[in-house]
Amino acid sequence: MANHDPADDLLDGEELPKSRTQIKNEATALQQLGAKLCDLNKDQLSKIPLPETLQLAIVEMGRIKTNSAKRRHMQFIGRLMREADHEAIAAAYQGLMQVSEQHVLQQHLAERWRDRFIADGDDAINEFMLDYPQADRQQLRQLVRTAKSELERSKPPAAARKVFRAIRDTIVSSSLV
Repeated sequence: MANHDPADDLLDGEELPKSRTQIKNEATALQQLGAKLCDLNKDQLSKIPLPETLQLAIVEMGRIKTNSAKRRHMQFIGRLMREADHEAIAAAYQGLMQVSEQHVLQQHLAERWRDRFIADGDDAINEFMLDYPQADRQQLRQLVRTAKSELERSKPPAAARKVFRAIRDTIVSSSLV
């Protein structure tokens, strides 16, 4: 006896109804997205298109202390996520995370350049100027000299922080263009 395939009963273009496992997995994924939204600060949260009830529930999550209440509230947030435009929310969240990752990469790049400036001096500054011609060479050289002097005298690295900020600002301004 041959097994009956439910897909044979469907007309062209029709899809199989979702299984309970698929529905549960989608609900769990939305609840996890809701948990990620709870970790955002107010400024980041304002950049995501949330219905008012969902936004209030996410803000309320920060005030809940007991684990069982947190679990119940996360289930409530998951239900609100299913009712909301979760595709738009997920897309906005992904965009926000990409901007955050880019910011972190820029910070790390600036840290590497700062360390090279202090170690190699003018050679590193000249190489940096090839990649970022809009940078102020004179200011960088002066800050690097001061940072090296502070390092030799075991002083706090105030000038090194200024070098970092100057490099970071140059990198950020060049990425905006």
